[in-house]
Amino acid sequence: MVESVSSNPTSVSLPSNVNDVSAGGPHTPAARRLPSLRVTTEFDSDSRLFFNKVSCKLFDSLAKLKLSFHNNNKGHVSDPQLTFISKHVSCFYDIQENNALINSSLEIAPGLNLTAAHNVREKVGEVTMVADLAPACKLELTSQLPSVAGLPKATLRFPYGEVSLEEYEDQGEEEEVAAPKLAVSALFKGQLLNGICNAQYMNDNLNLRYAYKDEQTTFIPSVLLPSNAFSFAFKRRFSPSDKLSYFYNFDTNFWSAVFKHTVSKDYKVKAGYDSEVRLAWASMWVGDENGKAKTAPMKTKVQLMLQVPQDDIKSSAVMFRVKKRWDI
Repeated sequence: MVESVSSNPTSVSLPSNVNDVSAGGPHTPAARRLPSLRVTTEFDSDSRLFFNKVSCKLFDSLAKLKLSFHNNNKGHVSDPQLTFISKHVSCFYDIQENNALINSSLEIAPGLNLTAAHNVREKVGEVTMVADLAPACKLELTSQLPSVAGLPKATLRFPYGEVSLEEYEDQGEEEEVAAPKLAVSALFKGQLLNGICNAQYMNDNLNLRYAYKDEQTTFIPSVLLPSNAFSFAFKRRFSPSDKLSYFYNFDTNFWSAVFKHTVSKDYKVKAGYDSEVRLAWASMWVGDENGKAKTAPMKTKVQLMLQVPQDDIKSSAVMFRVKKRWDI
């Protein structure tokens, strides 16, 4: 574009300060910078759908606007959603359902935060207040909206776990008045030798779990009480690039195994077998498996998978997933 102007014999040379935005002359247009767009497209051969996201940052990265939707190979659009995210307010608007979910957070005072969520169509939500009681100790109080009779849900978090108390109504037998009861859930964890002990209590079940780990081996036995369902996971690293994982459930006799070979951060090969679904599989990843397309080579993530059912080898299938990001 600059060459075409300079080659015109009727062109007039302008003062240098006109082209200099910093000069701020009376005829200088204000410097305008359009927000950069990020377009991400993901295709899954299993569902045969494209998942698209278009996002941009607003107000000097103080907020983010995102449009996401699915479409098939015929161009039919489904599940469109418009999202606005900022530091204190976020809104998820479902265009097809004409419904919005609004979340907000506010720091009332140092160590005291308030968060709220509201479903516009259902006209329900919840409010949570979080208070710092001591270093690494927090108290959360959650109330439903519209408010109902009863105590709010209380959760105490501390370095070695958390305890939650929540009131609910026990319907009991028919034609009896519902009686409020208190549900207790707790999680405790602590260091023991080279592993971590974990005890989780929920819905009258106690899950005891111990995770031992060193540089090459990981062993994780667990038991669920009172059913006495026992299972364990075993992981063995043979080299920095080779790792084997094995899981066995004594209650159901189901087991699974996965072997992973890492070529580099962006290239990985995995193969495994799952006895519960009687399926063998192998997959290859280009790009970090748990990362984003932003950090992948050429901002493209690719997964290629082969699935072989044990009972019907002829119905084996090859599937792939591609995710590509463009920065405009």
